[in-house]
Amino acid sequence: MSIEAFSNTAVIVAIGEMGDKTQVLALLLAARYRKPWPVAGGVLLATILSMGVTAWLGAFMSNIFSLPVLRWILVAMFFAVAAWTLIPEKMHEDEVPQMKASASLVLTAFVTFLLAEMGDKSQAATFLLAAKYHEVGWVMAGSSVGLMCSILPAILLGKTTANWLPLKWVRLAAAGIFALLGCWLLIFGLGEQA
Repeated sequence: MSIEAFSNTAVIVAIGEMGDKTQVLALLLAARYRKPWPVAGGVLLATILSMGVTAWLGAFMSNIFSLPVLRWILVAMFFAVAAWTLIPEKMHEDEVPQMKASASLVLTAFVTFLLAEMGDKSQAATFLLAAKYHEVGWVMAGSSVGLMCSILPAILLGKTTANWLPLKWVRLAAAGIFALLGCWLLIFGLGEQA
C-alpha cells in the first residue's frame, strides 16, 4: 500500500498543480532573482513542511470520523476539488510580496511559497489522500515529489513552459482524476484501509 499511496499522490498533485498560482509564483521568483536553485531549495523546504502538516492532519481527521462518515466527507471533497480544479487561477502582481534585497533568497522563496500554498488544491489532495491511505510519510513524500515535478520545470524553463503546456487540458485531466477518485470512493468505499 505504501507504493500505491506515494505514486497516486505524486501523480495527482503533479497534474493538479499545473497552471496553479504557486507554479506561477515560483516562475516569477526565479525570473526576478535569476537564481533558480535557491528558489527551488526554498520551495522544496516549504513543500515538505506544508505537505507534512497537511498529510498528518488528513490521517488524524480520518481517525476521528467513523468509516461511513469519512467516506461521504471524502467523496464530497473529491468532487469539490474536481470542480475547483476547473477554475483557472490568475495571479495578480500585487500578490507577489516585495522582499528586501538583503533577505536570503532561500528564505524569501520558503516564506512566499509557504503562504501561497495555504489552502491550495495540492493541500486538499494531500489531505484527502492521507485520510484515505493512513500513510502520512508516503503521502507527504508523494505530494512533495509531485509538487516539485510541476514546479521545478517552471523555475528552470521560465516563461517558455507556459507557451507549450495546454493548461486547459491539464486542468480538465486533473478535474477528471479527482472526480474519478470521488466515484471510486462512492462505489467501492474505503475498504480495510480506514
